[in-house]
Amino acid sequence: MNKFLRASIAIFIFLLIQNSDVLAQDQLNRSLQFRLADRIVRIAEPGEFADSVNVWGDVGSSGRYLIPVGTTLSELISFSGGLRTIRDGQTNLDWSKMRIEIYIHEYDSSNNLDVIDEFKYRFEESFPAEMWGYTLNNNQTITVRVKRKPSFRDYLGVFASTISAVASTIILLDRLNNR
Repeated sequence: MNKFLRASIAIFIFLLIQNSDVLAQDQLNRSLQFRLADRIVRIAEPGEFADSVNVWGDVGSSGRYLIPVGTTLSELISFSGGLRTIRDGQTNLDWSKMRIEIYIHEYDSSNNLDVIDEFKYRFEESFPAEMWGYTLNNNQTITVRVKRKPSFRDYLGVFASTISAVASTIILLDRLNNR
């Protein structure tokens, strides 16, 4: 029994030492990630020439991406998790009414201008031909917006709440005047 207790304590101490090494290594990895920032995503392999671009808007994972030189816009959209189409509890969408707008912003320091390239297309259409071969450059910002045309239900939601507010105000004023 005494040998069993000694063996159990030895195993416990061994596991405790091993676990502390893992915890220390995990804390080191987290501290390195913190120094790099929370939303930097490395696509390029270490040692590979890379461009740094920002992706904002309606994508699966927005942030700053370190991408291999020569990456196209369609590849970057795939890297960022694709288009995010459903938000705000919308579950019944008419996909034929969805429009995608993609803007590529780049600052031209020689002319002090913000140069913007844009691509617009409907959701059920394929990417515009120019977008397939559009090669990204360093320090560009890509903004993706998924829009949809308002449906009858959207208009009804606006009008119903307005009519309800007006009717409540009329009833309240009528009751105050009858006092």
